[in-house]
Amino acid sequence: MAALSDHLLVVAILAYAIAMLTYAAEYAFGNRGVVARIAVRERAPERELVGAGVPVGGATLDASGTDPSDSVDEPGAGGDLRAADPPAAIWAGRVATALTLVGWLAHLSCVVTRGFAAHRVPWGNMYEFVLAVTLVGASAWLVLLVRRPRIRPLGLFVTLALVILLGIDGVKLYTPVAPLVPALNSYWLKIHVTAAVTASGILMVGFVAAALTIVRTGYERGKTRFPYSLGDRLPAAEGLERLTFRLHAFAFPIWTFAIICGAIWAEAAWGRYWGWDPKETWAFIAWVIYAGYLHARATPSVKRTIATWIAVLGWGAMMVNLFVVNLVVSGLHSYAGVG
Repeated sequence: MAALSDHLLVVAILAYAIAMLTYAAEYAFGNRGVVARIAVRERAPERELVGAGVPVGGATLDASGTDPSDSVDEPGAGGDLRAADPPAAIWAGRVATALTLVGWLAHLSCVVTRGFAAHRVPWGNMYEFVLAVTLVGASAWLVLLVRRPRIRPLGLFVTLALVILLGIDGVKLYTPVAPLVPALNSYWLKIHVTAAVTASGILMVGFVAAALTIVRTGYERGKTRFPYSLGDRLPAAEGLERLTFRLHAFAFPIWTFAIICGAIWAEAAWGRYWGWDPKETWAFIAWVIYAGYLHARATPSVKRTIATWIAVLGWGAMMVNLFVVNLVVSGLHSYAGVG
């Protein structure tokens, strides 16, 4: 089972990587791409972007040219131009989605077989934790894709994050199957760490949405240098910003629950609820930053761009908590298992 889990990880990484390439093909050559937009202009030079609520062809559409009930707008080229996609770009998007599902199935099987091999929940060390976090992130992405197909351009960046994290996990963090260290042999592992895994995976997708919101906002304000030039092919900033908020608003209570459970576990294990251990400290720092983001997002006087930057900073704190605290700093939570 352990060997099968290792092989399935390779399959998952390859599937996500090929999916990333096919997302990139749709991203570059669909109606979001320069080539397709030039072709559309040549066929319909009189087309203009419509404003919110402007009737087009007898229907009332929003600024994206689509049904306003959809939470994420189409890219700047105009929502109703999807029909102008070259057939190859359309198929690239479908293949990318199918490959993401294949990668997710291999990823899920990797985690499950790891659990069977270890005879326990498969998130008892850093390698397994990253496996589980990325699985939750991939799952969240697929759910979003089913509910909001128009966000598919984000797939390039979500799969990029998955490939990077899983690549680091498999190459640098890999740990052979082994029993839990005594300190982790508790039912709180199933509660506290599961909550942390779930929140972290959703926040990973939220980070991608936040970063792309900043890119698209800069593009809409006339910035053309990299990375803002990528915004030309992204959904409208307003829709991306709403998606960012919803993901963080969903994940934040779960992260809060994880910290509370961790404090209760600490009292049972070490006789105190909080001791400012590096892991506890950075988990709290991330919590404060995300709380600050949600507060800033709800404050009318704070610009949405500033609030979004706070969300990006929150993911930076999560990465410090995951990598720096586990690999560089020693403390009571030093259970990474990396040699």
